[in-house]
Amino acid sequence: MPRLHADDRAKCQGNIERAEARLENAVHKYGGNSRAAIDRWHELNAERERCYTLYHGWWDPRAHVWHDGREWERYDQERGWHHGP
Repeated sequence: MPRLHADDRAKCQGNIERAEARLENAVHKYGGNSRAAIDRWHELNAERERCYTLYHGWWDPRAHVWHDGREWERYDQERGWHHGP
């Protein structure tokens, strides 16, 4: 993997980790169905979508792995975070 690509992918990874941490904080502080949690969930999904578009994968901070499928909705449902359609 070229260095620039690796650096960009690492930036994507960090963005997802920070977005997930903000969501966890909002859920803990305000509840899973709060406006803050829903907004953070949308931000997290936007980061995942951006990474998936660029690198055909998304980072899973819990398992410390990149996934090449778009299964993050199932992941969110398992954690009680799903607020989408």
